[in-house]
Amino acid sequence: MAEPAPRRNQPRLRPAPLLFEPAEAAADPEHFFDLDSMDDPRALLDRATELTQAFRAAADRAMEFQAMAAAQLADPRRFDRLTAADIAERAEWTEDYAKKMVEFGRDLMRGGESGARGHAEPL
Repeated sequence: MAEPAPRRNQPRLRPAPLLFEPAEAAADPEHFFDLDSMDDPRALLDRATELTQAFRAAADRAMEFQAMAAAQLADPRRFDRLTAADIAERAEWTEDYAKKMVEFGRDLMRGGESGARGHAEPL
């Protein structure tokens, strides 16, 4: 049985776009991307599912950028490099988590299979 191809060679899913809400709508705690105004439960489920997938994809992508930034900040070639403790304090992480994120970011920047878009998160 053949092994599946690494995820980094597969196209990235394109979830529903996240649109910013007007300030008036964001101020209303009951308002959320017009979900509150939908009467059809089928349409509500479809749109809520799209938003869930979009938020997950956005969170995954943002975490990858966090990891790459942490790796760049910890790069020993930088004259202003930060320690794992400094990165942890700045990002509100534990020092151990910061170390894992630095390694994850280095792996992403090298294009490693364990991390590149494959959800090999440093948790």
